[in-house]
Amino acid sequence: MTKVGKMSIFDHHIYEYKKGLRGLVLHTVPSNFIEDLRNKLDKQSISYVIRELDNTNCNVFFGEELCVEVVKQFGNRSLNQLTSEEDFMLGIMLGYSRLQQCQRYLLRKQKAKVFLKEKENLLLRRKEVIPKPLNNCPI
Repeated sequence: MTKVGKMSIFDHHIYEYKKGLRGLVLHTVPSNFIEDLRNKLDKQSISYVIRELDNTNCNVFFGEELCVEVVKQFGNRSLNQLTSEEDFMLGIMLGYSRLQQCQRYLLRKQKAKVFLKEKENLLLRRKEVIPKPLNNCPI
């Protein structure tokens, strides 16, 4: 997408925020657009935080100051490294469907339970393979 196209989407996000349709916006852009975005947000006194994704892209979260402060609390972790609870909160703040966020949260929690159970089983199998020391022989 061209810079003009990216900026008009950004401008539309600002419009939606100002009209109260969004309390928090996530806008992903190439790193070379950041200065223009900062200038627009600063000029309009809109709170924001920028998180680098890689050498070429950034996530820009902007909107209500309280929402931006919550995002800052997540630190610099990638979005896929957020806890299930943080992921749920972020989705709700971004205006995603509450029902879908509930489903996503429960699915993530279930996957975490399955992962931990598999890890526990693996550790138990490893213990079965390790021979127990003889009473008089320290290991």
